[in-house]
Amino acid sequence: MSKELIRLVNCSMAFDDELVLDNINLYINDSEFLTLLGPSGCGKTTTLRIIGGFTTPTAGEVLFDGVRINDVPPHLRQVNTVFQRYALFPHLNVFDNVAFGLRIPKAEESGETKGRKKKKVKIPESEIKERVMEMLEVVSLKGFEHRHITELSGGQQQRVAIARALVNRPKVLLLDEPLGALDLRLRKDMQNELKRIQQQMGITFIYVTHDQEEALAMSDTIVVMDQGKIQQIGRPEDIYNEPKNAFVADFIGESNILDGIMHEDYVVEFFNRKFRCLDKGFAPMEPVDVVIRPEDIDIVPEDEGQLKGTVTAVTFKGVHYDTIVDFKGFKWLIQTTEFHPVGQTIGIVLNPDDIHIMHKSQYSGMFGDYSSYSEEYDEMDDVTLLDEEDDEEDRDHEE
Repeated sequence: MSKELIRLVNCSMAFDDELVLDNINLYINDSEFLTLLGPSGCGKTTTLRIIGGFTTPTAGEVLFDGVRINDVPPHLRQVNTVFQRYALFPHLNVFDNVAFGLRIPKAEESGETKGRKKKKVKIPESEIKERVMEMLEVVSLKGFEHRHITELSGGQQQRVAIARALVNRPKVLLLDEPLGALDLRLRKDMQNELKRIQQQMGITFIYVTHDQEEALAMSDTIVVMDQGKIQQIGRPEDIYNEPKNAFVADFIGESNILDGIMHEDYVVEFFNRKFRCLDKGFAPMEPVDVVIRPEDIDIVPEDEGQLKGTVTAVTFKGVHYDTIVDFKGFKWLIQTTEFHPVGQTIGIVLNPDDIHIMHKSQYSGMFGDYSSYSEEYDEMDDVTLLDEEDDEEDRDHEE
């Protein structure tokens, strides 16, 4: 079991009476890759700055290894930071950029110096060389030590910044959108590189981004934030497959979000039809949000579908087509490897594990089509549970 390293307890932060963090509670384990994910202004960078010591929360506690560190300045924390702008020294070569922090004399910490002025201690140049070369190998820049910063690509400069942050051997590395300045291909390459470095070094990475694909690709744990609050914490698979509310469902990947009513465990109604699902624990006839991921929808001939609609737009995305289908005024996104031309009428089939149910929240009605009880659907069959014979088998399987 992983050891807890950092804990934020009831942390709030206000600037000029504007609350930007609202009673955050979060713990981070040793050797964990944790990502703070959310839109601009959600509080993720403020959370990172509180952990780094650059900002002191207006309320709450910051614990590191069980010790309160609210008043500990950044340079005395076992934390280092890589920013989006790498702040490298252009007049120094790669080696000297990485070695810069090691060459600053450090105050000696021992019982003998307690209560007296501490003696400044310099790291021997031989040790500096050994540690710098070790870090350059970790970030795949061995042989670049004599290059000047202006001779490096953006990705190579970022690796220098990471090596400079790691050479001091922190327990935690904070990364504030460090890939934002890179092009798409290099950004994807560096995602893999960062994860490799984190696993090789075995230290905690706390990463800030608004890019959900980046978060899903690298993280052990994702913390989704909005309006200064944590909306959901979980593994990437759990965040994607079981979003807690409409904001998370919409922010993490593409989603079709509909109004629904939970009739009973495993039975939800939307579009004036009952569908089997895998969710339970809701109140009878409770209004809910229904999430259907576009890649989970099966397209079939119109006479074989549970619902049928008309294709209104098609966009080729390389590995699939983004297909917009109009179900009598309600537009869904369907991702399919098969081409269906604009104007074609198609049917769709939804399996129980394609349907995800969420409680109503402050975000209900903000994303997707939310008028699923339109009179336009009255012409469809009355509310019935489709495939009655299969339903009993599904229920038996669930139980």
